[in-house]
Amino acid sequence: MAELASVSQSTVSQYLNGRYKHMGSETRKRIEEAVLSLEYKPNAVARGLKQKKTTTIGIIVANILHRFSTQVSRAIEDICQEYGYHTIICNADDDPEKEKRYVDMLKAKQVDGFIIIPTGVNESLYKELINERYPMVFLDRKMQSLSVPTVTLRNIKAGYEATLHLLDQNHELIAYISSPLTVSTRKERYEGYVKALNDRGMELNEHYVFGGDMEQIEGVLTEMLESEHPPTALICGNDRVLKSVLPILKQRNTAIPEELALVTFDEVEFSEFFTPTLTTVEQPAYGMGVKTAELLLNRINGKVQQDASETEEFEPKLKVRESSLFKK
Repeated sequence: MAELASVSQSTVSQYLNGRYKHMGSETRKRIEEAVLSLEYKPNAVARGLKQKKTTTIGIIVANILHRFSTQVSRAIEDICQEYGYHTIICNADDDPEKEKRYVDMLKAKQVDGFIIIPTGVNESLYKELINERYPMVFLDRKMQSLSVPTVTLRNIKAGYEATLHLLDQNHELIAYISSPLTVSTRKERYEGYVKALNDRGMELNEHYVFGGDMEQIEGVLTEMLESEHPPTALICGNDRVLKSVLPILKQRNTAIPEELALVTFDEVEFSEFFTPTLTTVEQPAYGMGVKTAELLLNRINGKVQQDASETEEFEPKLKVRESSLFKK
């Protein structure tokens, strides 16, 4: 290209890196014509090696099927685009082995930093990233044993307010169904549920609690509803649990909220169009994604010390609708 434009290679390099403010217009024109003639496309990896930066970040979400995951990923991508960064989004399916493979792949691609919704199992993997000085932010889930900046929801408060709302509707038998209670988000929401019951002087009945394999939900819920004293209200631990529960209730012709009041975590897309409309506990996913991206980019660009740990907790918002407002 330098030969075609009749300039030195260093002049071409300055042009390709945008340093042509003091370059003569004729020289710029010749290089531009050479670029077009050769259909040149810059090698981002090679440039990244030279600059020790690829302007690329890796995002590993626990499960892309959650609306929360798609919303935060969109927010992160929007902020990164604004600052000239690219994103690689990986779906770990809550599988520690898959999470590890994605981390190894992203390291091989020399990403500048990581945003991870952690499975919570790979502590040694996260420690390795810390020791290798990779800028990293956890999203949605905490790892108490590690000093990593984290963006999450006030999940105990979310579980507490959802349960308190149903207690205020005079429900006494409130069931709670969740994915496995193995990560901080699920544990804390359940903790809020238990706290609300205790604060109202009610004992926890574990017969009405399930935190396990999604494939077991139909059998568990059927057993609850066919018991001698069936629950009159149900809290779903997240949107995926809700999507498993609704077909079961429809098949049983369970009237909502007359026979079973319903509250779910996560603001599902169809909540206002479902009949009856669904009471939800919303987490501000987009805002959480924006904050996460900002925390990471500040570390990548040296605006904040890489080892500075902080936790940003967002407020839940209980959106009361028809599915929880009636008690016969």
